[in-house]
Amino acid sequence: MAKKKKQEKKGKERRGAQEETPEITRVKYPNKRMGEMFARVVDIYGNERMQVFCEDGQHRIGRIRGKIKKRVWVRKGDLVIVNPWEWETETKDVLGKCEITWRYMRHEIAWLDRNKKIPEILDINNIPL
Repeated sequence: MAKKKKQEKKGKERRGAQEETPEITRVKYPNKRMGEMFARVVDIYGNERMQVFCEDGQHRIGRIRGKIKKRVWVRKGDLVIVNPWEWETETKDVLGKCEITWRYMRHEIAWLDRNKKIPEILDINNIPL
């Protein structure tokens, strides 16, 4: 009888080897003409909704866009691009809403910070609660 060789498990070979910093070729900026802006995630509510602090100084409820919902994990403190809802009527004591369209990776944030592209109001230590 022929002996069966042990099958190696695929995918568990080298998970720690991917920690190299990728070379930055292009970093996405918010399109100001379309109303996009930088924001920081302040709190997570669940159901793809979270509170964000935008660069114009307002807190909003952000909804993760359907295209990136299952591909990107957004955590508290992440730098994102948001697109505020223009059709919503602003009312007193009610947070406005926006759509989260992009999340920056760690090396992209470092590049933006080195080149001074992130507004000072979005420093993670200065965000008002």
